[in-house]
Amino acid sequence: MTKRLLTALAVLLATSLAAPSVGHAQAFKVEKFDIKGEGGTDYVAAEAATGRVFVSRATHMMVVEGATGKVLGDIPNTPGVHGAGIVTRAGHGFTTNGGDETVTMFDLKTLAVIKQIKVGPGLDGIMYDEPDDKIILTNHSRPIGTLTAIDPKSGDIIATVDLEDTAPEGAAADGKGHIFVNNEGKNTMQVIDVKTWKATASWPLEPCKGPTGIAYDKASNRIFSGCNGTSVVVDPNTGKIVATIKNGTRVDALGWDPSKKLIYIPNGGEGNVTVVHQDSPDKYTVVATVDTFAGAKTITVDPKTHNVYLFQPERGPVPAPAAGAPPAAAPGGRGRGPQGPIVAGWFIVIKQ
Repeated sequence: MTKRLLTALAVLLATSLAAPSVGHAQAFKVEKFDIKGEGGTDYVAAEAATGRVFVSRATHMMVVEGATGKVLGDIPNTPGVHGAGIVTRAGHGFTTNGGDETVTMFDLKTLAVIKQIKVGPGLDGIMYDEPDDKIILTNHSRPIGTLTAIDPKSGDIIATVDLEDTAPEGAAADGKGHIFVNNEGKNTMQVIDVKTWKATASWPLEPCKGPTGIAYDKASNRIFSGCNGTSVVVDPNTGKIVATIKNGTRVDALGWDPSKKLIYIPNGGEGNVTVVHQDSPDKYTVVATVDTFAGAKTITVDPKTHNVYLFQPERGPVPAPAAGAPPAAAPGGRGRGPQGPIVAGWFIVIKQ
C-alpha cells in the first residue's frame, strides 16, 4: 500500500503531572499514516476551510487530507522550504523557500504557482495575520533578523522590520495593531506596531529557553510561547510572564485550539506532545502527554475539526562509507552528520 496505517485508534489516556488536576485528564487518539515522499521537513500548516494539511519536504510541499492521510497534491520547486501560509479568503497560499530566497505564491484550488516573490536571505517562519490581512515572514537574515509583511492578494511586499535577533521564529497577531515575535537566540519577545511597522518593545521570556512556537488567545488576552523545557504565558498588556508550563525538549512550534482551550507543545526530543488546558487566563494544567514519533517538533491545529497534525520522516541506517573515503555530511543534515535514507514519512493525527 502507498499509505498504510501504523497505529489505528491507539487511545492514550494520561493524567496531569500535578495531583489536584486529575479531574482534567483527557483521552486522545493517535493515527499515523506513511505518506512516503522524499525530503526532510520543517513546518506543517492546516487549512481549516478544507481540512487539508500542507507538509514541507525540503524541495517541495505535500498537500494531505488531514482526516485520512491521503496525499492530494504537491507543490514542486520550493528549495529549502520551511512552511506555508494559507489565506482562504484570498484563495492564495505562500511558501517560504530558504534555498533561493523566494516566496512561492500559489492558487489554493489548483495548487498552481502564481508567481515567485523575491524576498531575501533567511526565510523561515510564516503565518497569516488575519486581523491585519497580511502574510508575515520571520527571517533568519544577517546581520540582523527581519520581519516581512506581504499583501496576500497581490503578493507585494508591504514592509520590512528590523528585529533584535538573527533567529526570529513564530509570530502572532492580537488584532489590536500588534504582532508578537519570538526571538530564539535572545530569549525575548518583540512587539511590532503594524501601523508604523516598527518594533516598539522587547520582553525577556526567562525561564523560557529558545522560544519558537507562539499563539495568541483573544478571549483571555494571553500569548503562549513554546520553549525548551519550560514554556510561558505572557500578558500583552504588561509583557510579564503570568504562568509557566513544564514540557519536553526540541520544541519548534506550538498549537492552540481556542474553543477547546487546549495548548499543544510538540517535544521532538522525547517524541511526544504535552497537552495543556487553560483553566483561566493565568492558570494552566497539563492534561496529557501523547506519544507521537521521535523528532516530530512542529505542529498545527485545525480549529474546525479540532484535529492536531505533525509530520516526521523516519530514516534508515547511515550507509557505510566507501573504503578510504573521507566522512561527509549528508545534504540537509544541519550539522547532525550523515543521515540514512528516508524509509517512511509519518503523518501523525491526534484526535479527541
